[in-house]
Amino acid sequence: MAGKTTKKKAAKANAKAGVSKTKNSGILPAAPKPYAAASVVDSRTGKKFELPILKGTVGPDVVDIRKLYGEHGLFTYDPGYGSTGSTQSAITYIDGDEGILTHRGYRIEDLAEHSDFMEVCYLLLEGELPNAKQKAEFEKNITYHTMLHEQITRFYSGFRRDAHPMAVMVAVAGALSAFYHDSTDIHDPRQRTIASHRLIAKMPTIAAMAYKYSVGQPFVYPQNKLSYAENFLNMTFAVPAEDYKVDPVVAKAMDKIFILHADHEQNASTSTVRMAGSSGANPFACIAAGIACLWGPAHGGANEAVLKMLHEIGSTANIKEYIAKVKSKQDNTRLMGFGHRVYKNYDPRASVMRKSCHEVLDALGMRNDPLLKLAMELEKIALNDEYFISHKLYPNVDFYSGIILQAIGFPTSMFTVLFALARTVGWVAQWKEMIEDPSQRIGRPRQLYTGYGERPYVPMNKRK
Repeated sequence: MAGKTTKKKAAKANAKAGVSKTKNSGILPAAPKPYAAASVVDSRTGKKFELPILKGTVGPDVVDIRKLYGEHGLFTYDPGYGSTGSTQSAITYIDGDEGILTHRGYRIEDLAEHSDFMEVCYLLLEGELPNAKQKAEFEKNITYHTMLHEQITRFYSGFRRDAHPMAVMVAVAGALSAFYHDSTDIHDPRQRTIASHRLIAKMPTIAAMAYKYSVGQPFVYPQNKLSYAENFLNMTFAVPAEDYKVDPVVAKAMDKIFILHADHEQNASTSTVRMAGSSGANPFACIAAGIACLWGPAHGGANEAVLKMLHEIGSTANIKEYIAKVKSKQDNTRLMGFGHRVYKNYDPRASVMRKSCHEVLDALGMRNDPLLKLAMELEKIALNDEYFISHKLYPNVDFYSGIILQAIGFPTSMFTVLFALARTVGWVAQWKEMIEDPSQRIGRPRQLYTGYGERPYVPMNKRK
């Protein structure tokens, strides 16, 4: 009965918010209608006006300011868009205060525990979990798109051996549009679907080849008999000289890492993909833009920073001293892997990653790994320290993912590449949703201008 009651409540909430199902596009957000208004008084003129208030399925209500400039000659000012909703979406929901992350209504913990990455990809793209037939067909479509056009492989030789893999990812992802002309028409639903499948399928191949090129090893081609995660691991670590067997525990952990990073609402890289897509750019160019944004250390490089921090601390005996530096206002030391701009509670992905971390280290015989011991002790101290509790600095997903990836054998330069690989499906789903939204317009933020006012041109001979 409890399950039925929950379903009825969800259905009622969806109906109230106007969420509808369509045969071709999964769940699309219906245009919400105002249910209330916020009264505003312009202190300069004393003029009073009202702004419509909109309600989503869950989460805070929003003030609709689309007509603010046209009707009242005012813009809003919100650097970083921390209080501004840039779009309406039915894909991912985050409640940062409660530590909740859902995809299409399903909790990330449930998806990580019971699902696999291919199923989550289908869910993000189509709006519902697939049945057996749908999943088999989807997996086949992805599997048979994993090969790269052979000429693309020649791109790699144009890079220096020490080129950062993310530089390679940006270039090669963008170059896909030069090879797959039959899937660049954004107005054709069939071409959008093919482009989506190609991007999800080819990103592991692109990433693995970037790694192989950096270490001077020959490329390993995809194998259709392997799963998505197994195929990526095989392309990354196999060599022609000997057989490579994918460890099932490692493959499972890799799959979970992909699930946990698949989408995360309107973050910087996703917003970049949407912004690029709003101009009508082809999907390959949009995803390349997202990869470039993710490359920034403030976005995609956090797990690498965690490892650097752990190596800097060195031993559990030095943790208290390091934490004292973190607390000191005179010191710029930061506790990496703790806290999140959105989550003001425990990152729901972190508990899944923590469990996976132990499983991988056990399987690889690294249970006594000093980095893990150091991380566990650091987590224990920080979670019981009043300073971190009051500042809501809880472990996030990056705290453990770096340890797992290093244990598997990835160099730190590949960490952000793996993030991009996993996030591609989220970017594609968000891009697809934006293209299919009839209310979407080209992105054009406004500004608060603080430069010179208009002034006369001064000839060269009269300038000081």
